[in-house]
Amino acid sequence: MISRLSLAAGALSGGLVVFLVMQAINTLWVIPEAKEEGRKLERAELDSATNKAIGELADEADRARFNRRLCIERGRLYINATGQCIERPAQPGG
Repeated sequence: MISRLSLAAGALSGGLVVFLVMQAINTLWVIPEAKEEGRKLERAELDSATNKAIGELADEADRARFNRRLCIERGRLYINATGQCIERPAQPGG
């Protein structure tokens, strides 16, 4: 027969293995996906608030200044003549 001591040791070691496997799963898959989902939601909320603020601007000059600043803050290039925000061209040598 199996002694109570070996039964208890087996239960403890099995519990430890399950705990370690669950921690690995959380660390590798669950937590990073939840963080990324949270970031996406936050970006969507910020974009929504930004678009609402743009819509509330009184005149076209204010709108253009705001769009220019927003474009530059996002690391893009603002074309004054057209009012377009484009991706910055790659810099030579870097």
